[in-house]
Amino acid sequence: MATAPQVTHEIGKRKTSKARAYVKRGTGKIVVNKRPMEDYFTRPTSRLVVEQPLVLTDNVGKWDINVNVSGGGPSGQAGATRHAIARAILAIDPTTRAVLKKEGLLTRDSRKVERKKPGRAGARRRFQFSKR
Repeated sequence: MATAPQVTHEIGKRKTSKARAYVKRGTGKIVVNKRPMEDYFTRPTSRLVVEQPLVLTDNVGKWDINVNVSGGGPSGQAGATRHAIARAILAIDPTTRAVLKKEGLLTRDSRKVERKKPGRAGARRRFQFSKR
């Protein structure tokens, strides 16, 4: 009787985006929200961000990755996906920790947009000053 392929599941976050990455042995196919990564992330920089943990750990073409991502915009979603993939690779192979940690891929980037304050034009911007 054949055993089911082992799937590792990790969650990554960035700004208001959350990504769930399911990683299993395969041919290197990355699917984001049931679409190929090239169709979902149209910017080349976003694709580089998503593939960064795989390139650093020499795992390109070794894992099939299925990602469900929601919230935020394209940049935040790419960052959340990168965080989730990095955590999944670490769960599979703990020896990659030094490389991933050095590049800062295991740290959740907690920067968010500052909220608009009452009596201001924006978060910090003030209304135009008039002397007279």
